[in-house]
Amino acid sequence: MSDSLGENTLTTTSPEGPSRTGDGATTASSPVRRTRRRGPDWVKRGEIALLTGPAVIIFVTFVIFPVVMAAYYGFFRWKGFGPPTDFVGLDNYLAIFRDTTFHDALMHNGFILVMSLVLQGPAAIAIALLLNQRMRGRSLVRVLIFVPYVVSEVIVGTGWSLMLRSGGAFDAILERIGLGGLSVDWLADPDFAIWTLMMIITWKYIGFAVILILAGLQSIPSELFEAAAIDGASYWQMQRRITLPLLGPTIRIWAFLSIIGSLQLFDLVYIIWGQYVSATAGTSTMATYMVLNGRLAGNYGFGNAVAVVLFLISLVIALIYQRYVLRRDTEGAITEGKKR
Repeated sequence: MSDSLGENTLTTTSPEGPSRTGDGATTASSPVRRTRRRGPDWVKRGEIALLTGPAVIIFVTFVIFPVVMAAYYGFFRWKGFGPPTDFVGLDNYLAIFRDTTFHDALMHNGFILVMSLVLQGPAAIAIALLLNQRMRGRSLVRVLIFVPYVVSEVIVGTGWSLMLRSGGAFDAILERIGLGGLSVDWLADPDFAIWTLMMIITWKYIGFAVILILAGLQSIPSELFEAAAIDGASYWQMQRRITLPLLGPTIRIWAFLSIIGSLQLFDLVYIIWGQYVSATAGTSTMATYMVLNGRLAGNYGFGNAVAVVLFLISLVIALIYQRYVLRRDTEGAITEGKKR
């Protein structure tokens, strides 16, 4: 009995066929086992490298390398030109966390993050459910809701800043309808400025949430609602038991994008409130703090340190969200390594 040589073995029969012994009995020839050795699949590896190589090069060049260089410049007091020579170690990073202005900006980002989810989420779901019904002019309403999202932030910021300034179009409308007593300084009053910003953010970005949720609604089989209706379920029961659970992956993806966008918010605040008013009006963010104390102050080393801190905060929140919220959506897509 011959020993087994592993999985990659071939059993062949001797070409001479059965052999005869001296007494006339025939015996089958012993099998000949040969081992097939498989070397590295260089063709497959080459295809993977060819297809992923350009993407990896672009990602390293425009994402990883800038982050590494920003972390490096953050250890220097650097004016933005010439090689950095004034090494200060962790002073820039420590100064960030000691600055109460940065604490305020971080709190503003947290407020914007939470209120974006609270205001846009339920409103987007309600609007999407309405637009998912058959109604006249539905396509036009969808387009009108989505238009603010595709409009440039520069145009949005400039337009709203002109309408909301003291004596602007918004105050004139209130005066015309007899509510002039409600007029306040919508942009400079710290008690109202952050809510003004939230109104503008909701107006601009709710269209994106509506489109995503509408796409999720289209993927829900209509047979589920028909079966629920036969069983006597009401409209709201069907939305609670069928629509919302099946919209879970879409809502979680939108929430993730909203969280990252809230942490990196810059353009609308910078355009509407300018370089210095955002801090006094209570609408500053970590991004505006970075520009104000980095580029505008001529301290690019400190600005790079703020950029690294902002990146790390966003990365940690993204990883935590993916680990505890998006995990249920990604587990089903990962099949490699599962036992059959």
